[in-house]
Amino acid sequence: MDISDIATQDYVEVDAEERLGKVRSLFEESNPKGVIVTRAGGAEYVGVITQKQLLSSHIEENTRAASIANPEGNAPKLTRTEDVRDAARKLVEGGSKVAPVFEADQLWGVLTEDDLLEAVIDNLDALTVSDIYTEDVITVGEDDNVGVVINRLRERGVSRLPVLDDDGDLTGVVTTYDLVEFVTRDIEKTTRGDRRGEIERMLDLPVYDVMSSPVQTTTPETDVEDAVRVMLENDYAGLIVTPAGDATTVVGVITKTDVLRALSYTEEEHMDVQITNIDLLDTISREDVRDGIEKVAGKYSKMTVQHAHVRFHEHKERLRGTPLIQCQIRLRTNKGQAAGTGEGYGADNAFYMALDTLERNVLEKKGIQSDEEYQGQLLRKLGEL
Repeated sequence: MDISDIATQDYVEVDAEERLGKVRSLFEESNPKGVIVTRAGGAEYVGVITQKQLLSSHIEENTRAASIANPEGNAPKLTRTEDVRDAARKLVEGGSKVAPVFEADQLWGVLTEDDLLEAVIDNLDALTVSDIYTEDVITVGEDDNVGVVINRLRERGVSRLPVLDDDGDLTGVVTTYDLVEFVTRDIEKTTRGDRRGEIERMLDLPVYDVMSSPVQTTTPETDVEDAVRVMLENDYAGLIVTPAGDATTVVGVITKTDVLRALSYTEEEHMDVQITNIDLLDTISREDVRDGIEKVAGKYSKMTVQHAHVRFHEHKERLRGTPLIQCQIRLRTNKGQAAGTGEGYGADNAFYMALDTLERNVLEKKGIQSDEEYQGQLLRKLGEL
C-alpha cells in the first residue's frame, strides 16, 4: 500500500512572512495537526509548524512563520508513491504529525498521522497495548505549575503527562494541546504592555487549572486496534495505560506515535533503529548508532531487541560552537523495555554517554532476572525435599 490514496489536499497553509500571532489563531480556530509554511504564493515549500513549537515562551507574536518552521530542519517530505511503512518511519523520525506530499517536486498535499492510522486500523488487531506502550512515564503533580509542565514536555520530547494527586493516584492528564489552547485563548485580548506579565502569571498557575479530567485510559491487554479507535474518535494523541480494574495507577502511556513506530518495524538482518532529529548527527552515522546498540544488547544473550528508538535534542548551550545535545535511547525487547539517557557536546558524545547508561541498565536487568531465575530454581529444589 502506498500513500497516494490516503494523502489529502485539504490542509492549512500560511505564507513564510505571516506573523506568529496569525499562526496561533489558525491552531485555535481549526485545530490542525500542523500548518504548512510556503512562500511565493505557495510555489516554494518552507516547512511545517506544529503545536510543540508554539509552546516556546521566547517567541514573540510578530515573529515570522518562516523563522520557526522546522527549527531543526528535520520535517519529513513524502512523495505520492511512498509506501506506508516508509511514511510512518519518516513521521516518527521527523517528530511530526503531518508531512507535505510532493509530486514532481511540487507540493501536492499532506499526510497526517490520523490519515495513515485510519488506513491501516483494521490490521492492528494483531498487537496489544502491552506490545508497544511506553513504560517509562514522566508525571506531574496537581500543584506543579504550568512552567514546570512545559519544561518537562520539552526536555522529554513528549506530548502528554499524567497528573497525580498527593496519594499518587491518577486524576488528570495535561497535553501539548491543552497548553496551546490555554496560552492562546486570551492572548490576543492582552495589550502589548501587559503581555509579558500575563504570560508569567500563566506559567505560575497550577497544572490542576489546565489539565483534562476525567482521563481516558486503556489496559495492557487491549487490542491496539481498539485503542487507536478511541484515539481517533475522540481526537486524542494518546491514552494513559492502567491495570485492568484499576484506573488510578499509571503503568504507561500509548500514543499514536508508538503505533506508527510499530508500523515501521522491519524484519531485516539488523535491528530496526529509528532516530528522531537525525539531522543532529555529525561525526557518527545511523550505522554507528545501530552497531553501538547491538553490542550492548549482545552482552545479554537472552535479550532480543525488537526495536530501538534514539532521540536527539539540541540545547542552546554551546562549547566552541558545538551544541550541547541530549540523547535518549529506548529499547523494546523480549525481556521488557530498557532505556538510557546522556548529554554531551555533539551528538557522538551524547550518544555514547546514553549508551553507557543503557548498558548499566541492561546489565542490571540481567542481574535482577538472573536472581529471579536462581530463586525459582532454589524453590523448586526445596519443594523436592
